[in-house]
Amino acid sequence: QWVFIGAPLTPHGLNNGKAGFPEFHHVYVNPDAFEVYQQTGVFPDGTVIVKELVLLQKGDYPDGSKLAPSGRGYFGGEFQGMDVMVKDSRRYASENGWGFFNFGHHAPPYMPSAKAAPAESCAGCHASNAGKDMVFKAYYPVLH
Repeated sequence: QWVFIGAPLTPHGLNNGKAGFPEFHHVYVNPDAFEVYQQTGVFPDGTVIVKELVLLQKGDYPDGSKLAPSGRGYFGGEFQGMDVMVKDSRRYASENGWGFFNFGHHAPPYMPSAKAAPAESCAGCHASNAGKDMVFKAYYPVLH
C-alpha cells in the first residue's frame, strides 16, 4: 500500500491564469522508503515518489472555484497525467540523486515507460526551490 503524502493545488484562478501546474497533485511514496524517511528524515536510494495530475472540476466562479454542499472550493476531476521521481544517487548523481520521469500529461492510458527528463526541466527547479533532498517537503505535513 503506497503512502499518500498530500494533494497540493495552485489553480489558474489564484495565479492570474498563469499557474505552472494548475491541477491537483496527488502525491504518493513507496512504503519502504516512507518508513526509512520517518526514522531518519532522509529518503533512501530506491525511493519512488508518484505524482498523479488531476484536473479541477469546471468552476462556477472566475477564480475557478465551485459551489458544493460543503461550501465553495476546488474539487478534483479527471486524471490528466503522471510524473515520477526515483532516487538513485549513482545513476542520477548530476541531478542531486533524483531522476524525473513524465508518463504523459493527458488522460489515461499513460505511456508504459519513460526516459529520464533533462535536468533543466525538473531537477533544476527542485534543486533551486525544494530545499534539502529535492523534495518540496514544506507542502506535505506528513513529512514534517
